Amino acid sequence: MDQTPQPTDTSINTTADDAVTVVISRRIKPGKEKAFEQLNSALSREVVHFAGFLGSTLFRPASSADPEYRILFKFRSREDLEHWQQSPQRIQYLDAIEDCLDAPDSTEVMSGLVAWFSLPGQNPVKPPPKYKMAVVAWLAIFPLITLVSWLLGAELSQIPLLPRTLLMTIPITLLMTYVLMPALTKLLAFWLFPKRDRDER
Repeated sequence: MDQTPQPTDTSINTTADDAVTVVISRRIKPGKEKAFEQLNSALSREVVHFAGFLGSTLFRPASSADPEYRILFKFRSREDLEHWQQSPQRIQYLDAIEDCLDAPDSTEVMSGLVAWFSLPGQNPVKPPPKYKMAVVAWLAIFPLITLVSWLLGAELSQIPLLPRTLLMTIPITLLMTYVLMPALTKLLAFWLFPKRDRDER
């Protein structure tokens, strides 16, 4: 089996403020990897049809020292997630996947700031402390709001408060999500994710 992490991403939409990310860790029996990946692919094709689904990613085992698969499912809200979790389609595939497991799987549901703090190309790791997430978020928000206010402030000053706020927060949210937070998370990974935390199970 190829031991290099190879994420397979089927993201199809953008996340909302209350979006949730489910991280599932699964240890597979030797020789059952191909069967498991086929079942996981079929499961991912099934979930696409459910309301609120935002995307999924499969992370293959990083090394023999870290033999677990990790699967991420993203949903627009916790209600959408619960609808999928209780669906007969999911239960049917889980029964088949269970035959491939070498140990019971573990599931973690993350929401809010935690979804921003992931390292591209690596298996999910333990989220950093909240104070570190707050510091990095501030490092992104402060210069971004300052820049947007400087560039658009004069043009928007004559617009009423609510539409003005709406027009300002759209570029801020997009830049935070797709540019600044991924860049800062990667740049400050040594502080956010010390090696001792990355090795924790």
